[in-house]
Amino acid sequence: MPQRSATPHEKITAAQARRLLLEAQGLTGRADGPADDARVFHLIERMGFVQIDTISVVERAHHLILASRLDAYRPDRLAGLLERERSLFEHWTHDASAIPTAWFAHWKPRFERYRRRDPQRAWWKARMGPEPKRIIAEVLDRIERDGPIMSRDIESPKDEPTGIGDEWWRWKPHKCALEHLWRCGELAVARRVNFQKVYDLTRRVLPHGHAAGPPSEDEHVEWACASALERLGCATPRELAAFWNAITLAQARAWCDAALRGGRIVPVEVQAADGSRPRLAVAFHDWRGRLESAGRAPRRARLLCPFDPVLRDRERTSRLFNFDYRFEAFVPAAKRRFGYYVMPVLDGEQLVARVDPKFDRARGVLRLRRVWWEPGVRVTPALEARFDAAVDRLARFLGADSWSIGRRSVNRARGG
Repeated sequence: MPQRSATPHEKITAAQARRLLLEAQGLTGRADGPADDARVFHLIERMGFVQIDTISVVERAHHLILASRLDAYRPDRLAGLLERERSLFEHWTHDASAIPTAWFAHWKPRFERYRRRDPQRAWWKARMGPEPKRIIAEVLDRIERDGPIMSRDIESPKDEPTGIGDEWWRWKPHKCALEHLWRCGELAVARRVNFQKVYDLTRRVLPHGHAAGPPSEDEHVEWACASALERLGCATPRELAAFWNAITLAQARAWCDAALRGGRIVPVEVQAADGSRPRLAVAFHDWRGRLESAGRAPRRARLLCPFDPVLRDRERTSRLFNFDYRFEAFVPAAKRRFGYYVMPVLDGEQLVARVDPKFDRARGVLRLRRVWWEPGVRVTPALEARFDAAVDRLARFLGADSWSIGRRSVNRARGG
């Protein structure tokens, strides 16, 4: 962390930090126009990765994240990049994500960590039983011989005990072996069928990535920190380390110290919008030029997925946007403040509201059960019109015939 010194830190206001983040994460540009493979790929590369999640109350997270940035985006684009073009691969950052394949070598240190650590964890024996090496060899032999498989193709007998009660812990040994081998880079996700992973040998799915050697520690830390800072605009060492979840805080601090000495980055003091104290952080030396190039975000409302990268760090969201957000899907219903899958509303560069949506697929209706405007937000006719347009775009993306808020219903087929 940059230390206070006699030389004043450059000051970045909360509004400037917001704009740098929104620009880096693809939320200040135009959303119209085509959403072909090249544009979708470059958007994901610009963002760094897009999180993959199973919850589909509205639509799966990865599709919502991309649709909020590209009006013409359709889910088959992401599938094509992952499964046909192979320009993206699926693995872990802080969670399961679609990541540019050009960076595959930087996952090799992570593969090694999983390979070393998994067998040392308490759940390993509970899941894998007394002969984990035999189970792993059986799985690899089966895939080598018969080709790609899903976990259901290789499940153990249902009465095989694990001694663990929780659903996640009741995975059978062969399913655990599949996930372990994927975590370690021996297997890759070749495709998904009904969102279930289809595993194959990495050397068959991503031959060039598999053949490439791992980066040196210095190369890996340089990539992790520089690429994270590009995608955050300004950040603390802790935020740099957390972006990819690939390096330690100590490594991020050491990189900052060296980059500061070399003049690549500058120490900055980032102001807060929520009344908290300013934070010492770093930014690239040309951050003012980047800010000027970004320009203001268009006056346009967007409904953001709860897993949007702008919201991922809840503390940063509070500091920069003065928006207190908590994902409540895993909170008991009686203790939720807002709802199961609440989507924040971004208007230009401000988070102005949140909604509680559900897509009724059987009836083709996107229902917004309630809207909460943030304190101090002046709900003008123009803001309401931008909000309605955002809801209508989401409904169109989902293929909904209509959408409703409370008792107000809009039939998209008749134009509202």
